[in-house]
Amino acid sequence: MPYRPIVGTLAYLWDRAADTVLLVHRNARPDDEHLGKYNGLGGKLEADEDVVSGVRRELREEADVELDELSLRGTISWPGFGANGEDWLGFVFVATAWHGDIPAANAEGTLSWVPRRRLLDACADDPSVRGAAALPMWEGDKYFLPLVFDDDPRPFWAVMPWVDGRPVDWRVCRL
Repeated sequence: MPYRPIVGTLAYLWDRAADTVLLVHRNARPDDEHLGKYNGLGGKLEADEDVVSGVRRELREEADVELDELSLRGTISWPGFGANGEDWLGFVFVATAWHGDIPAANAEGTLSWVPRRRLLDACADDPSVRGAAALPMWEGDKYFLPLVFDDDPRPFWAVMPWVDGRPVDWRVCRL
């Protein structure tokens, strides 16, 4: 059967000087399948866009910024991730330079600068590292977020199948 995923982008604005990452706390729409979770910014590609144009548009819409420096950190195939079991293919980016005035919130929720260490601690398997103040995120984020912010310059290529709203496997490679 042909694989026909929804194609999207996911971007993390990383202020290296402050070592913080811009996240959206999805708390604005009660019908949001991401409600209550912290996430990077991004969304679905439009029919006439390449992935860089798409991520630029999403960051303009969601954070009122223009990207000056962007790196592809990897791709993730998420079969079964959507609310109705739709397949997703995501291009994951880090932006380390941009210009614009980031608002306090957007249509999805509150925008917050989160210490990168706190974000990565939320990915830890050890509950004592995660702590009581762990960020509510998608369960699968703990697998790929450390790769987004590591020092390895190679992009990662991953697949994370989902069943009944949970990841059931994680396979990743770098070449």
